[in-house]
Amino acid sequence: MLMRHPHPNLQFTQFLPYGALVHDGGVQFSIFSRSASEMRLLLYHGVDDREPDEVIHFDPDTDRWGDVWSVFVPGLDEGQLYHFQADGPHDPEHGQWFDGKARLVDPYAKALAGTFQQATDGIIRPPKCVVVDDYFDWQDDRHLRHSLAETVIYEMHVRGFTQSDTSGVEHPGTYLGVIEKIPYLKSLGVTAVELMPVHEFPIHGFEGEALTKPNYWGYDPLAFFAPHRGYAVGQEPGSQVTEFKQMVKALHQAGIEVILDVVFNHTCEGNELGPTLSFKGLENRVYYMLENGGSRYANYSGCGNTINGNHPIVREMIFYCLRHWVHNYHIDGFRFDLASILSRDRHGNIMPNPPLVEAIAEDPMLAATKIIAEAWDAAGAYQVGSFGDQRWNDSHTVRHWAEWNGRYRDDVRSYWRGDSGGRGAFATRLAGSSDLYEANGRPPASSINFITSHDGFTLNDLVSYRHKHNELNGEGNRDGDNNNHSENFGVEGPTRDPEIKRVRARQVRNMLASLMLSQGVPMLVSGDECGRTQQGNNNAYCQDNDVSWFDWDNIEENATLLRFTQALIAFRRGHAAVRSTRYLTGQATGPHGLPDVAWFDPLGTAVNWGGHDLPVTCLFSAAGSPEADSDDGHGLLLMANPTGDPRTFRLPPIAKGIPWRQFIDTNAAPPDDIYPEFDGPLVNPEQPLELPHHSLVCLVTSAERYA
Repeated sequence: MLMRHPHPNLQFTQFLPYGALVHDGGVQFSIFSRSASEMRLLLYHGVDDREPDEVIHFDPDTDRWGDVWSVFVPGLDEGQLYHFQADGPHDPEHGQWFDGKARLVDPYAKALAGTFQQATDGIIRPPKCVVVDDYFDWQDDRHLRHSLAETVIYEMHVRGFTQSDTSGVEHPGTYLGVIEKIPYLKSLGVTAVELMPVHEFPIHGFEGEALTKPNYWGYDPLAFFAPHRGYAVGQEPGSQVTEFKQMVKALHQAGIEVILDVVFNHTCEGNELGPTLSFKGLENRVYYMLENGGSRYANYSGCGNTINGNHPIVREMIFYCLRHWVHNYHIDGFRFDLASILSRDRHGNIMPNPPLVEAIAEDPMLAATKIIAEAWDAAGAYQVGSFGDQRWNDSHTVRHWAEWNGRYRDDVRSYWRGDSGGRGAFATRLAGSSDLYEANGRPPASSINFITSHDGFTLNDLVSYRHKHNELNGEGNRDGDNNNHSENFGVEGPTRDPEIKRVRARQVRNMLASLMLSQGVPMLVSGDECGRTQQGNNNAYCQDNDVSWFDWDNIEENATLLRFTQALIAFRRGHAAVRSTRYLTGQATGPHGLPDVAWFDPLGTAVNWGGHDLPVTCLFSAAGSPEADSDDGHGLLLMANPTGDPRTFRLPPIAKGIPWRQFIDTNAAPPDDIYPEFDGPLVNPEQPLELPHHSLVCLVTSAERYA
């Protein structure tokens, strides 16, 4: 192995940004470490090489600028493979984990190549970093900038979307495989895909320093700037960079935005028993929150460690990373996993005005992107309704943050299960969750409405299982949430009983209709539109198999449910009554004299919110809505019966002078369960409607009067 110093006359004085930067004639490598006593750059020829071809020592007198180590190496180009290696204090009791033998991933690496290698001394060697040239021929591609209020989000897993043999794609489980399925996404009508983590993560998890079961979901980051190599078709180092950009470009051409699920709350290095792969071996006390004098890792993530996001060095890294994905990959938005951790100071305390949260909202490079928080963490913080609500004077409030509305999920599930006292909460969620956002000056689009997500039951399983069934995860069914607000209607899991199958089908449609007809922003989980099941597993993080993969046979087997979902999405996108940018008041009047919202008991009288009855009628209209155009005159009446008994509904007096057509009847056999062209039968306003248990009917205004 060759050891050398670069020629000092070729040293570049530009040592930022961090990472590996390609120049004419060579590559500049820059890295932060405050406590390192020595720094080395290891250069490799091949992906599978166990030892470097060259080792370059940084001269602390000429190659260190403050706490930044920077060296220019002539003769290198894109595709070069490398690691860093740092000597320094090894004092775990005080938070110092330097190990001069460890091969370290550059925190700013733009791609990784190869696999983990086990050294003879037991140390795990991570994949090699790749020098990347950011150039890509984007042609005229730009961010699509769909307004959040007009967005329909589709949460999906890149690999799981096409990995099944049933997908029929040429490149299953890859970025290019997603491109092959874009026609399906367009036919569904979604406006954005939210990709589960695509930054680099170990394909298997760690226990101590041993590789364990598959890490399918990807919530275990190793390199924040690098797209996951496991989703690429090409085997050349850096192929994933080009293929990811090809996917984004193709989705944009189809009018579909790309939102990334980012995990700036922990890394795969784990706690004090975990491996030293990157941050831990460079400046552990800066990158992580530590406890007990530095000997233990704070664990607000539930994954062993917690990123020290409000340290200036880490905050800077997060900003470089977000800008990197927006500028170099044309990403349209981010969903921040366990985002409440971003609100914690270096000691883990929740801050009233966390600088990182404010800076993300105000960053000019991110101004046109969608910024979404999972507004809780694994240590008890729950900020739904208040995340990013920062006021530094009476006239200015940060409003860029939207939130996964966990209250929406729980309240809608509970209502349709028939839980007592849930009518008021259900109504509030349908109307945009003003109780959470209006007082803070945030619009209805601050609420990302969802009933299911990757984390929990699928929609099919939500109505088929009363309890979780995570035995295949190998943790004795102890993992996963026990509080699912689910119901099986008599049999746990699959059944041949026709009545149970009918009520489950109604419940799926009831919740899909509630989701797509609510004010706010709907998020649909991949596969819910066609009855995907995880066999009762509500925490399939390690199931890289048919349990998690999209089964494309469902498209034909459950074609009527897919049609139902497509029609709902089309209605939502075409009619402003269900996507208002302001909160509804009940006062405005439209073409039919309807208010923008009104609520009624089944008898058509004003609702008694103090009662315990659950059925309710909701009237939405585009009355006075600035989003409504000349051909958007639809008002709608939504009648919901979540109880176990049939109920009679009468139209409220305010609606009787208006012609109504049936749009949705979740009890009707397809295709009469929904009328995509709004050509359902006219409704006699004087004739009561009979709704069986657990069913929903939705009427829309018509240009024709009842004959």
